[in-house]
Amino acid sequence: MAEDKKMGMLIDYEYCTGCHSCEVSCKQRFDLDSDDWGIKVAELGPWQHGEADFEWDYIPMPTETCDMCKDRIAAGKIPLCQQHCQSFVIEVGPVAELAAKMSSKKKLVLYNETCEASRKKAIF
Repeated sequence: MAEDKKMGMLIDYEYCTGCHSCEVSCKQRFDLDSDDWGIKVAELGPWQHGEADFEWDYIPMPTETCDMCKDRIAAGKIPLCQQHCQSFVIEVGPVAELAAKMSSKKKLVLYNETCEASRKKAIF
């Protein structure tokens, strides 16, 4: 795959509520077992920084099962995790385009593709 076409996933975790919609949509797409994940929401915190100042973040992280929904993108659709994210914090696209957005905010993380093809076959 050409470097300028390499796909990535940009997460704006400042607004992730930890609803797990991304996990559920991916689990259903691949019919994954309860202990298998395509994307997993990690919970960090809570940490208290002062009397009334807390840090508590949720960060969706693609696993090696995630193929960035390449088949859906090829069909003109968006990845299921992005489609079902209730806070609109997930964006999948070319790494170069997503990297250009990294300087716009403080709590962003960019993931590269983890695999060429998913370990599982999508059922839809």
